[in-house]
Amino acid sequence: MSAIRGLLFDKDGTLFDFRATWGAWSRRLLVNLAEEAGVAPEVLGRAVGYDIATGAFASDSAVIAHPVPEIAALLLPHLPGMAPDALVARMNALSAEAELVPAVPLPPLFERFRAMGLKIGLVTNDGEEPARAHLAWAGVERHFDFIAGFDSGHGAKPQPGPLLAFARAMGLPPASIAMIGDSRHDLLAGRAAGMPTVAVLTGVAEAAELASVADAVLPDIGHLPDWIAARDAA
Repeated sequence: MSAIRGLLFDKDGTLFDFRATWGAWSRRLLVNLAEEAGVAPEVLGRAVGYDIATGAFASDSAVIAHPVPEIAALLLPHLPGMAPDALVARMNALSAEAELVPAVPLPPLFERFRAMGLKIGLVTNDGEEPARAHLAWAGVERHFDFIAGFDSGHGAKPQPGPLLAFARAMGLPPASIAMIGDSRHDLLAGRAAGMPTVAVLTGVAEAAELASVADAVLPDIGHLPDWIAARDAA
């Protein structure tokens, strides 16, 4: 078993609490689009697995893990006249303005990861530009050696392309990199890349849903240093 030399993070639901961050964003996006198109917001909510009335996400909601163009494609049939590229650009712009709620205090944790000598990357199915804006807002962008979104040219999760791009860029074998995420998309991508996988419970998915594709299930990323120490000691 390889020692952990790199950490590769999902963003939403992993670095940032999913419900607290993206519930308000989803409501704002869907209500605004519905008003412009003259349709009920509930129609758009059902299309992407979001309940406008309660603010709850379905466990299979596209908003949780799918790339932005796939979410847009589910909305477009209800938005006559809206061009796909225009909707994706609008979603990316609104994403960059999301009111983020970190899952744990991020700066001290990432200082600790750096002190451990770890390479750090981010692979998200959000766009790269809003992802960088989110990391900068949280005060941790400087700690990341690699940042990739669905539009960075490496593909999107659950395909392993962006994960393997991080491994190549860092010169690390995939088996020495832990993929950390809150969805099956994240963990399946990690498995496909040959990486150990760590699930965190700061997204929508429950532990039972993630356990079959995770080497470990943790409450949040704050537990990673202890997990790494125990794994490397074993």
